[in-house]
Amino acid sequence: MCRWIAYRGQPIPLEYYVTRPSHSLIAQSMHALEATASLNGDGFGLGWYGEHDEPGLYRELRPAWSDENLRHLCRHLRSRMFFAHVRAATGTAVTRTNCHPFASGVWMFMHNGLIGNWAVLRRDVEALIPDDLYASRAGTTDSEAIFLAILGAGLAGAAEGEADPVAAAARTIAAIAELVRTKGDGAQFRFTAALANGRDLYAFRYSALDAGNTLYYRQSGTDLVVVSEPLDTDRENWASVPPNTVLIAKAGRPAEFEPFLPRA
Repeated sequence: MCRWIAYRGQPIPLEYYVTRPSHSLIAQSMHALEATASLNGDGFGLGWYGEHDEPGLYRELRPAWSDENLRHLCRHLRSRMFFAHVRAATGTAVTRTNCHPFASGVWMFMHNGLIGNWAVLRRDVEALIPDDLYASRAGTTDSEAIFLAILGAGLAGAAEGEADPVAAAARTIAAIAELVRTKGDGAQFRFTAALANGRDLYAFRYSALDAGNTLYYRQSGTDLVVVSEPLDTDRENWASVPPNTVLIAKAGRPAEFEPFLPRA
């Protein structure tokens, strides 16, 4: 499974969480401690918000530990909100277009999980993507398909303040869970993901069959970091996001939590 970091708060260099900690994301790309696979070497990506409404992206198909550009970028890029992701592919090609994060307009998304039996379910899941958004599908992952389906469920084209990301995600994930239940032949469905618009951050931990992939957070005032697994050994400073829960961090507010869908 993939590993990721999402940050929202005062502008900081990306290296504070991506490369510097003792169990940084680069360290997790080589030796994750709470994943089914310890190696996450199928590409990586950064996404950050700066002077523009839409996020900047840097994605590379090489392993994170082998790209010296990543360390330079993380040292010099500062952002109030950023994503970082190292990928462990679950059946789709190792290409740049399949690396996370994904972005469309102001929205940015990354994912750790899978839609089991993807080859069988892909056509039905992609049918959830509206025609005007399907043209922007560049890769072949279930993750990108989920993102575009969520956008199509009420985010794309919505006026500022009118979009409801949690409701859009819930409609999409419920529809996919039903597809997995009826056509997936006992397949797993895990959705541990982050979604942001440059102001607000949403982090989801959902699984149709079990407790799902791990997700932790740490906050100080309105500064918040959400991670697949802790970045150091001081576990007392990290709290676990409960299963089937969405973490909601609106601009300038501490994180709040809401239930997110019952298990299928």
